[in-house]
Amino acid sequence: MKVELAQLTGQDNDIVHNLKRALNAIAGCADDTALIVFPETHLMGFPSSETVARVSEALDGPSVSAIREAARARGVSVVIGMAENDNGAFFNTTLLITPEGIALRYRKTHLWASDRGVFSAGDRYATCQWNGLRVGLLICYDIEFPESARALAQLGVDLIIVTNGNMDPYGPTHRTAIMARAQENQAFALMVNRVGEGEGGLVFAGGSALVDPFGTLLHEAGREDTQLTVELDLRQLQAARRDYRYLDDQRLRLPGEVIEHADGVRELMIP
Repeated sequence: MKVELAQLTGQDNDIVHNLKRALNAIAGCADDTALIVFPETHLMGFPSSETVARVSEALDGPSVSAIREAARARGVSVVIGMAENDNGAFFNTTLLITPEGIALRYRKTHLWASDRGVFSAGDRYATCQWNGLRVGLLICYDIEFPESARALAQLGVDLIIVTNGNMDPYGPTHRTAIMARAQENQAFALMVNRVGEGEGGLVFAGGSALVDPFGTLLHEAGREDTQLTVELDLRQLQAARRDYRYLDDQRLRLPGEVIEHADGVRELMIP
C-alpha cells in the first residue's frame, strides 16, 4: 500500500494559500497512491484566540468540501487537519476523507500550550475501517502520552496516523515517541509534520516518518518541503503479532465506554 506524506509549509490564518497547496498535492498524487497525509491544522494553519472564529469552518464548509471533491475526483483518500467550528465551539480536528466522503473525525484530546484558549479538547478516540485496515488518528502532542495510542490499540488499530505541527527544539521528542507508540502497540505509525516558519518565529521541525509495527523507523523526511512516497508492507502486522500480543497480556486496560457505529467507526469515550 502506497502512502504520500505531504510535508508542507503553511501560512497561519491563510486558507486560500493552504487549500491551494493541498489541492495541488492531491492532484499530483501517483496513480497507485492510496492515501495522502497533511500536517496538523493544515487548512487554516494555527489560529489564535483572536482569529479562530474567523478562519475555522464546519465540516460542510468550503475548504473541506473542496478537499472532498478533490479526493473523489482523484480516487484517493486524504488525511488533513483543520480548525473546526461546531456551532461556536472550536476544535483542532483531523479528518480522514475517502472518495465517498468523511470516514473519520478526530478532535485533539491533549492541548499544547498554544492550543489552550483557542480550542476545546476532544472527548473520545476513534477508529474506522479503511482499505482492510483499522485506522486511528492522533494529533501532535497526543503522541507524547502513551495512553492515546493505547486507546487506539484497544479499539483494534492497525495504522496510527499522526498529523503534526511540531517545532524546534522538540523534533527529537516526536521521533522517539512515534517509534515507541508503534512498537508498544504493534501497529504502523505514520506521522506528517509541517516545515518552514510560522508566526511568532516558530520553526517547524519536519521529520515526517513511517514506523513499522516493530518500532523500526522505515522512512524519515528531512526539513524541506516535500511530498514523500512510502510503502506499507502489511505482512509486518502479522509478523509483529505472531509470537505475542501486548493487548492480550496487559494487566491494566484504559477505562471508558466503547461505542460501535453501524458504519464501522469504533470510539472509546474519555471518562
